[in-house]
Amino acid sequence: MEDIQAYVTELARNAKEASRPLGFANNEERVGAVRAMAAALREHVEEIVAANSKDMDAARAAGTSEGLLDRLLLTPERIEGMAQGLEALCDLPDPVGRVLERRTIDCGLDLQKVSVPLGLVAMVYEARPNVTSDAAGICIRTGNACILRGGSLAQRSCVAIAHVLSDAVAGCGFPAEAVTIIETTDRAATGALMSLRGIVDVLIPRGGAGLIQRCVREAQVPVIETGTGNCHVYVHESADFEKARAIVMNAKTQRVGVCNAAESLLVDESVAREFLPRMLGELARAGVTLHVDAQAKAAVETASEGADEKAATLARMVDATEDDWGREYLALEMSVKCVSGLDEAVAHINRYGTGHSEAIVAQDQDACERFLREVDASAVYANASTRFTDGGEFGLGAEIGISTQKLHARGPFAAEALTTYKYEVRGDGQVRP
Repeated sequence: MEDIQAYVTELARNAKEASRPLGFANNEERVGAVRAMAAALREHVEEIVAANSKDMDAARAAGTSEGLLDRLLLTPERIEGMAQGLEALCDLPDPVGRVLERRTIDCGLDLQKVSVPLGLVAMVYEARPNVTSDAAGICIRTGNACILRGGSLAQRSCVAIAHVLSDAVAGCGFPAEAVTIIETTDRAATGALMSLRGIVDVLIPRGGAGLIQRCVREAQVPVIETGTGNCHVYVHESADFEKARAIVMNAKTQRVGVCNAAESLLVDESVAREFLPRMLGELARAGVTLHVDAQAKAAVETASEGADEKAATLARMVDATEDDWGREYLALEMSVKCVSGLDEAVAHINRYGTGHSEAIVAQDQDACERFLREVDASAVYANASTRFTDGGEFGLGAEIGISTQKLHARGPFAAEALTTYKYEVRGDGQVRP
């Protein structure tokens, strides 16, 4: 343990030193480094894919779920997406040096509140090697250094990406340690990183509930808490059923292993018998296991048409338990519950949701506005899929995470969330009386 602590501490101290010249760099220099990082990803795509293939083989041999395998997988197309995410960061306004407020106080002092980098950002994440690129790019763009701790499943991929990006940063005249990765898979390294108060300026965990809660409980450094996604789609009695079916299918099946995928479907009782048989049939044909309450099951059982399809849908159903309402499946599974109306839907979501992304499908605009106002989540949607909760989709470029907390950062966050501010005060000899 002492050796791991010493190893991580040395890495972090070197990364902290590397943050200083980044903090003083101008916008053009930081943009140049991020563009070089994007170019390096494209140049080294074959070696990154080769490293990822070894991770994928080991993960499959270990019986890893399909949802996690999807998060782990890197293809040339996904690496190109990572490069494009870095380039999108370059097109954003400079997040550093913004004058957030300016005024002259009573004694004649000129006071400015100016955005500045945080310093050293630590990222702890699981089987998502693309986070290596996103985190490093956002940190360099904002004048921060980063120290990265990837999960053991993605270790080869993360190390390969980090080395490529570190070399690119060094090629632009910045210290290579500005992008640092912890290369040991020893779990003690995470604890060591979380203990580095005074070296690490902020820690961002990104992964499952266990990892996030461990960081929140044990970290001795400030934490920006990213959240798991138990996301709901609520179909109101006024919904356009065609729109509702398209939204539910996209939110659940477009990509199941991500935190903005829908995990729960709520439907008004008044339209359940009309809406659910076809909706659940579509989900069943897509391979979704349906954890249903008694009313949802009855809606399918009593449907008057399509005996064969009814049987196939019922075969994909299991009775829901209390645990299902709060589960993030990250798989082709979904809970289904009938509710009495908007009040019950909002109460259910606020009880079981994780504060991530929630959606209503309704033609009734008053219902939409009430839902948007009363649901407590970082992103709330009326008549759209939860899958849009993403830094790229929100115009933020690459994202560093999706925060479900309420202080400093909430929802998809990127460059601006990795800055703080300081007050610059200019005078002409004033002293306080």
